[in-house]
Amino acid sequence: METDSLLTESVKGGPGVYGSWSGPEHEGAPGSRQMSHSFAGESCSVEGDTGHEDLYVQQAVVFIEDAIQYRSINHRVDSSSLHLYRWYYSKICQWCLGLTIAVVLLLAFVERPSSLSVSSDPRHRSPPWEPPCGFTESIEMVCLIIFSLDLAVKSYLIGWEEFRKSKWLIGYTVVISVSIIDWVLSVSMVCDEKLRVRRLLRPFFLLQNSSLMKKTLKCIKRTLPEIASVILLLALHLCLFTMIGMLLFVKTEDPKKNGEWELHFRNLPNSLTSLLVLLTTANNPDVMIPAYSMNRGYSIFFVAFSVIGTYCLMNLLTAIIYNQFRGYLLMSVQTSIIRRRLGIRAAFQVLSCQGARRATEEHVPVDVVLEVISRVKMKSYYRAAITTEAQQYADVGYMDREQFRKIFEELDKDRIKEHPPLPQYNSPVLKSLQVIFSHYYLTILGNAVALANVMCICTILVLNSEKTTAERDNYILEIINLCFILYYLFEMCVKIFAFGWRGYLSYRNNIFDGFLTILLLALQITIYATYRLPPSRWDPSSHGIMSLWEMVRLVNMLIVFRFLRIIPDIKLMALVASTLLDLVKNLRAFAGILVVVYYVFAVFGIWLFEGAIKPPPEMSVLSNTSMENITFNFSMECGTYEQLGYWPNNFDDFAASIILLYDVMIVNNWQAFMDAYSRYTTETSSTSGTAVTAAL
Repeated sequence: METDSLLTESVKGGPGVYGSWSGPEHEGAPGSRQMSHSFAGESCSVEGDTGHEDLYVQQAVVFIEDAIQYRSINHRVDSSSLHLYRWYYSKICQWCLGLTIAVVLLLAFVERPSSLSVSSDPRHRSPPWEPPCGFTESIEMVCLIIFSLDLAVKSYLIGWEEFRKSKWLIGYTVVISVSIIDWVLSVSMVCDEKLRVRRLLRPFFLLQNSSLMKKTLKCIKRTLPEIASVILLLALHLCLFTMIGMLLFVKTEDPKKNGEWELHFRNLPNSLTSLLVLLTTANNPDVMIPAYSMNRGYSIFFVAFSVIGTYCLMNLLTAIIYNQFRGYLLMSVQTSIIRRRLGIRAAFQVLSCQGARRATEEHVPVDVVLEVISRVKMKSYYRAAITTEAQQYADVGYMDREQFRKIFEELDKDRIKEHPPLPQYNSPVLKSLQVIFSHYYLTILGNAVALANVMCICTILVLNSEKTTAERDNYILEIINLCFILYYLFEMCVKIFAFGWRGYLSYRNNIFDGFLTILLLALQITIYATYRLPPSRWDPSSHGIMSLWEMVRLVNMLIVFRFLRIIPDIKLMALVASTLLDLVKNLRAFAGILVVVYYVFAVFGIWLFEGAIKPPPEMSVLSNTSMENITFNFSMECGTYEQLGYWPNNFDDFAASIILLYDVMIVNNWQAFMDAYSRYTTETSSTSGTAVTAAL
């Protein structure tokens, strides 16, 4: 096995997985440090020394925790370093580090230009709240100090030799240093600088803190050569059809036949842009209509371009990426398994403390193993399962390496959740009621009632679709909702009676159902307490904390949302839903990469295009009037940024930039944004727009 070979190399004193270690007897030597074991014979000869025995237990605990979390075991293993190591990887420390990363990324929404305004439309956008100089800078400096401490702890735990080999930690050092220098410049200029380089570097803090994102980036890097070959083929395809298009659609003597040339093939940049947009299908069939209306044979050119480019080359690109990621995923899983086995093997070695003997003679006492398991931070059901397996060897009193490895196979098994037993009732009547209320038919009846409630809401919404909120009679709908909510409360109570509190809460759908039922009941009580009864006193125009319509709308939304309770009861739907949830969990690393890409391009967009697009002053005045007046006063070309009313989509602040980048990623009308920014700024903006679309 690969695990054994790696460990054998370290046992012989080679440069294997473990760093060199001179034994616990040198722990107090000045300037000495202990890295992970190399187990060189007499290193463990400390019989009767309870202090060193406790150190071995601490080391075994940390190695097993490394195995559980798939972490590297190459770190310091002296007593003080182990305490620091466990504290660093504790939940509260990692949670604080994650919160710090979130705060430093979210600062972009508050910093100048601030996103704290109701609308991003420059025609009627109110001046956003701008933080005073030093407010966000103080928060950012606290975050940078925390990152510096994080870097110092990581560097100390792995040692100087490993630090020099880690490109991520070296990059971490550079990013923190540049950020601090840029922060000092910003404060010295009284926050009046136009360019904040550190904003562009902030996503690095998210990347370096996630091993999954690092692996994803590494996979992207390995995939680039094959992707580049397909992209080169796409570029060749685009250039070839551009030249053919410019030869087909030339300017003629008859102006009626120049529609295709005038709109899409006037010059080389225009031709390239038109076909590039067609490659994303964003301007199909608009791009071919002028030529197609003159001669149906021209459709062959556009169909051939789309079939080859969009449906062949683009799908080939997707297939290559999928194939590379699938292979890398398998390699990543294998690496994680090896790390887990190395951690478990290292724990066995320090507990057996007989690295110089033959593997067949190695053994560890069962009581020591049980002590280690009790001190390891792991989920309770894993601890219970491993403890049960270890207690099987209590009669023998010790276990060998294979037995030690086998008990930790429980970590690879999924937990089978068992529900608590039903409560026992002595009364025959209560027993009969328990049988009735615990039956599956009660759940089916509850789903039918929930469906009826949703249908009632839908019917009333259809009947009131043409009425204003003041004209609607919400009293009838509230009475109907109250009847349904009382049934939901009855259903929750009888299920608690049948299953008991613990049994009821052991089902996730019951937690979801019960929470929404209590929330609906509280809202319903609030409505009747605020607006009173009878209906003659029901004044729709009166306002409490919320208007009547707003409260009714909230109740209806919760009722519709509660209808999702049917998902676990339909097997195929439950399977699809669970697959989607697993997909979300497994795509966290890709979502993180997407966040980084969005963040970087949003910062670049603000740098390049902030305030570039400004509506005419007359349009700002007329923005509060009817659309007829605007259309009458301003003639705009159909399909342009101005005619489509895309004014809220801009790079004037960070939040608006994120939404604009999302719209570009969807590739629906992305050419309108590219065209607008190229007109309002320079032609190079179209190149930037193309790069953004390709990256997203």
